[in-house]
Amino acid sequence: MSEISETTGGVVWQSSPPGSIYDYIRVASFSLGPDGRVDQWSHRAADLFGVDAQEARGKDPVEAFMPAELRDRGHRRVKEVLDGREWTGLVPFRIPGQAGAPGQDRPHGIAEMYVMPSETESGERAALCIVVDVRALRRIETDLAASQAIFGQSPFGFLLFGTDLTVKRANQRFAAVFGGDADDHRGRSVHDYLAKPEADRMTAALRHVLETGESVTDLGITGAAPGARIRRHWSINLYRVHSGSGRPIGVAGLGIDVTRRQSAAREAASARRNLALLNEAGARIGNSLDLEATARELLDVSVPGFCDLASVDLYQGLLTGDEAPPGRWGSSHDVGYGAGSAELRRVAFASAVSDTPLRTAEGHGPAGDGDGPVPIEVGAVHRYPFNSPTAGALRTGRVRTVPGAEGDLVHSTLAVPMVAHDTVVGLVQFSRTKGSEPFGDRDRALAVELAARAAVCIDNARLYRREHERALILQRSLLPPGDPEAAGLDIACRYLPGTDATEVGGDWFDVIELPGHRTALVIGDVMGRGLRAAVAMGELRTAVRTLAQLDLEPAEVLSHLDEIARGLGAPIGAQQSRAPKNRGPELSEVYLATCVYAVYDPVTRRCTFANAGHLPPVLVEPGEEALLLDVPPGMPLGVGGEPFEEVEVELPEGSLLALYTDGLVESRDHPLDEGLSAFRRALADRARPLEDVCDRVLTTLDTGHGEDDIALLMARIQGLPAEAVGDWRLPREPRSVGRARELARTQLTAWGLDALIDTVELLVSELVTNALRYGEGEIRLRLLRDRTLVCEVWDAGLVQPRRRRAKDTDEGGRGLQLVGLLSASWGSRRTPRGKTVWFELGLPDGGPSAEPTVDQLLSMF
Repeated sequence: MSEISETTGGVVWQSSPPGSIYDYIRVASFSLGPDGRVDQWSHRAADLFGVDAQEARGKDPVEAFMPAELRDRGHRRVKEVLDGREWTGLVPFRIPGQAGAPGQDRPHGIAEMYVMPSETESGERAALCIVVDVRALRRIETDLAASQAIFGQSPFGFLLFGTDLTVKRANQRFAAVFGGDADDHRGRSVHDYLAKPEADRMTAALRHVLETGESVTDLGITGAAPGARIRRHWSINLYRVHSGSGRPIGVAGLGIDVTRRQSAAREAASARRNLALLNEAGARIGNSLDLEATARELLDVSVPGFCDLASVDLYQGLLTGDEAPPGRWGSSHDVGYGAGSAELRRVAFASAVSDTPLRTAEGHGPAGDGDGPVPIEVGAVHRYPFNSPTAGALRTGRVRTVPGAEGDLVHSTLAVPMVAHDTVVGLVQFSRTKGSEPFGDRDRALAVELAARAAVCIDNARLYRREHERALILQRSLLPPGDPEAAGLDIACRYLPGTDATEVGGDWFDVIELPGHRTALVIGDVMGRGLRAAVAMGELRTAVRTLAQLDLEPAEVLSHLDEIARGLGAPIGAQQSRAPKNRGPELSEVYLATCVYAVYDPVTRRCTFANAGHLPPVLVEPGEEALLLDVPPGMPLGVGGEPFEEVEVELPEGSLLALYTDGLVESRDHPLDEGLSAFRRALADRARPLEDVCDRVLTTLDTGHGEDDIALLMARIQGLPAEAVGDWRLPREPRSVGRARELARTQLTAWGLDALIDTVELLVSELVTNALRYGEGEIRLRLLRDRTLVCEVWDAGLVQPRRRRAKDTDEGGRGLQLVGLLSASWGSRRTPRGKTVWFELGLPDGGPSAEPTVDQLLSMF
């Protein structure tokens, strides 16, 4: 209501416009005197007819405002009114301010007029006229119809709040949602429909709109209709409503039910979240080849983005390296065990709400006693009861929903088997606590996808670990067993495989005994990794040992190895072809190798080196710094086309020789030059025991990177002493045979090897006789005593002796058969100036020497 400003005689006067319908229809009034002319003229009449009061007073209204053709009827109506009769009707009038067409009056409108008789002060009859423009009435009627259509027929809830924020009017749609008729809602407030928090928000918004005039759009309100359990979402639009005079009279509210839109938005947001989660899983899961690390990566992605608690159990057999995991479908393991599922180990657990391990309502603890739910710690081995949902998920490979126990923090759990290549490798459990939404179908599908991705990564890690272990076993089996021994050398060696994150490489080393107490030192590195590299390494190592037995020069050995490496992996029948073949990059990488082959003679302390693309050997002489030997690096094995060069180096007594692979001196963090310098510094203290020197090198250098295998072969030079060597030159004459027997007998007596005198005399006599008969030039006899006794006969002939079976009628031809029968081993080799024929005998151990049997002697005939 308007503010009351004054009260006089019981009459209340308003100080502001009334704000009624008259503000819209603009009622005009004027009065007629006894003579039928205007004597009073209101301001609204002046606005309606376009004539001010001075001009209108004293005029005949019929003549002034009515069209000419209606004036006669107008005069009659005025006369009737002045005679005391009331009259109501529609009267045409000329519209002010609009000119008519040439020769025509101004356009006219229609006014509804109510004329009532009145009297003047003198008692004469007059009339009071009230006029309303019909056009305004028609506009009001149209506006009311439109308002009613919008308000009453709208499919949205519509409310009109008064200035006291109570409902003044509600449409039928609102009443259909909240019950009753539309009129039943008059006088109610928002607190009658909404819970207090939402009602307070709505009230504040209404008050803000009413006070400021600022509209509110898309105000989200949540509530429930009477008798309904489902919470609904509405979008509310509020704007202030004014009267015709501009005075605020309330707030209009339009409510739209957006529950479906909210559900769709939540589903879209959930889909986007799931997609983002899968993208994150693809980026973060499986970055390592470690089973436990992959399980932890799965939980890092899942908690808290997908669930509140999660755990991963893997089959114990999978972790211990069993070939067939218990979860393979169709296997005898499908039925589980009598005590429940197969043994599983808890490998990972994550929680966003609690630090305590996940309690499984049906789980068995590490002991499997089944005495109720117990916490399963990470690393514990346990089983699930046979009839439990988790055991069923493991058996069937299908996800199971496990409801939480009453009063438990967890209200639902998804038990998802981890399936990879039709094999169940474990179980992941996703749990949500009270306050979180329960798992839906989309969540189940996402859980299965996450578990499947992790399962594939875990299975790949399992397969990699199996291959890595097999390759490592193969590689270790091909390395020299125990501590190698060699004449004139103190040897120590180390082999460190790469970490589990890297595949086994093709590094190898070998120590091969050669005739004449010589020793071949070999170290190499097959390019590539994995089982194929280990197999290639084994083939090359076998080839090296075979070539070494032929007693070839180092350069010749590498040349033959190069041919062998180029033939590895080639199709059958293509090995003989010298033409280059189109080989895949994998084979080309695996069957390239580097190698250093060195032959050391303890008598002369000279060592002959040949290098096929490998790092140079390191030599530490007494009182000197470590230096890299200048051995020309040839092309790697398998490349071909280039010969290999030899370098002969005299090694001082007590010096230290080191052969190594690149994993020892090179890594991502340390370039090769830095590694070689550090390696040389680590060898400075050569006087320490050789095993300690090896350990010092490995602890000083960066050998923990695990990026590559490391092979280290070290030898301290300890040449044969002069008293352990007997060396004589004999003229080419028959009496040299007897002289050779005499020299051998004297030397053996000096060495205290009397038990070998007869055998050595016989065998020396055979070899010297053959040298006289079939050889050339001067004859040289040499006896070497170390761990065994070696006898060598040298001559300048190039024809190698060949053992053959003599016929029954032959008088000779049985000398080499006798040598082979009585010696531990024998053979011949080429020398730069001819050949050497040798035999080897074991030193007596104090017992009686073994004599040839009759069958052995008869076998020569």
